[in-house]
Amino acid sequence: MRYLSTRATDSTQRKRFCEILLEGLAPDGGLYLPESYPQIDGATLNRWRGLPYADLAFEILSLFVDDIPADDLRALCRKTYTPEVFGTAAIVPLTRLEDGLYLQALSNGPTLAFKDMAMQLLGNLFEYELARRGEELNIFGATSGDTGSAAEYAMRGKKGVRVFMTSPDGRMSPFQQAQMFSLLDDNIHNIAIQGVFDDCQDLVKAVSADLEFKRKYKIGTVNSINWARLMAQVVYYFAGYLQATTRNDQQVSFTVPSGNFGNVCAGHVARMMGLPIAQLVIATNENDVLDEFFRTGVYRVRGTADTHETSSPSMDISKASNFERFVFDLLGRDAARTADLFGVQVQRQGRFDLGADPAFALAASRYGFASGKSTHQDRLNTIRATWNKYGVVVDTHTADGLKVAQEHRQPGVPMLVLETALPIKFASTIVEALGREPERPAKFAGIEALPKKVHVMAPDVQAIKSLIALACDGAASA
Repeated sequence: MRYLSTRATDSTQRKRFCEILLEGLAPDGGLYLPESYPQIDGATLNRWRGLPYADLAFEILSLFVDDIPADDLRALCRKTYTPEVFGTAAIVPLTRLEDGLYLQALSNGPTLAFKDMAMQLLGNLFEYELARRGEELNIFGATSGDTGSAAEYAMRGKKGVRVFMTSPDGRMSPFQQAQMFSLLDDNIHNIAIQGVFDDCQDLVKAVSADLEFKRKYKIGTVNSINWARLMAQVVYYFAGYLQATTRNDQQVSFTVPSGNFGNVCAGHVARMMGLPIAQLVIATNENDVLDEFFRTGVYRVRGTADTHETSSPSMDISKASNFERFVFDLLGRDAARTADLFGVQVQRQGRFDLGADPAFALAASRYGFASGKSTHQDRLNTIRATWNKYGVVVDTHTADGLKVAQEHRQPGVPMLVLETALPIKFASTIVEALGREPERPAKFAGIEALPKKVHVMAPDVQAIKSLIALACDGAASA
């Protein structure tokens, strides 16, 4: 298996998995994808039915990873996906709400968010590969809420790894902030940026684009621009399908709350591999850049002033980093055109328009995409209705998903809504909707009152580089 950049016009520039594992963004600014998607047939799906999640993960990941010995990769999967870490033997169990409507639990990991599903594996992969090479890695990332804590909990104490995580100052929930800022480990560095998530994401891309700095300080990323993380998320689409069906001629649909397009992009990969997915439904909040595209063909990023602060803050994103991967496929893998759209038009004009392009119709007809939008009032209504009808409390992002899922259900096709976090992470909105606090796992009692370690900084690329360099050079001389 070889990987190419979405902007690479030179067919000789192909890399193996472990090369891109530690790299993140490609040197040309593009995102890595496999040269082709492995294809799954009915016999393979039958063989996978009933496998433990860790073994299913090994089967799927081994189709994308051929430069880690099979026994080592299997051991890494079994080390990662355990009931002790994820709470149940099923790892991602389905909850039936009613005939044809399910929640897929993805939030039983260490930080109570779906990001743990990939990040726990990524931490083990990083430690394995760095030890094999005798190297270190400095992870520089951005989070709108859950990626940061998932990365830090996965990397804390890992040999050869430091984490520098940016987040928008004051725009995460108190619980989310406490999860990150209360980690006092020497290899964890939190940076609160005075801006919005897109400012943080722009900093990550700017540092990654400085190839000399990136190489000198061995900069990598755990954002979903890292293919390894997206690859790990493909597994739970297969796991959900296999739980919801008994035969391979059955289709299912997934509704995915999405801001950065990483979670749903993994569903796109699963569908391209041959998983019988009828629809991939994207649910956005008031920051509806993705919904606008799938309705009109216009991809229009928003500036800081036009990015709404909402009660589903992990989706307060107006520049969807992973979207380039899908557009690359949508345009027949035309790297030159993809580079023009994202590297030129978005950078200069903040938008592009495929509405009149024949390829745009394929987003729904060939690739199964649909979308919808949810507002704060919708979230409150959905949280109340889900509790009153099913006795289930959902977080704000999952509520966005349930609201939009109801608009796209098809007779005879099970709809699986991906749960994105546990309600305690967004307690104030749950109180507003239900008049009571959601359940809090005992290990997080009083977390908001713990001591915190965080740098508050302006969105200044040079200042960020100086902080990283100071931390790394100081550690090297210690």
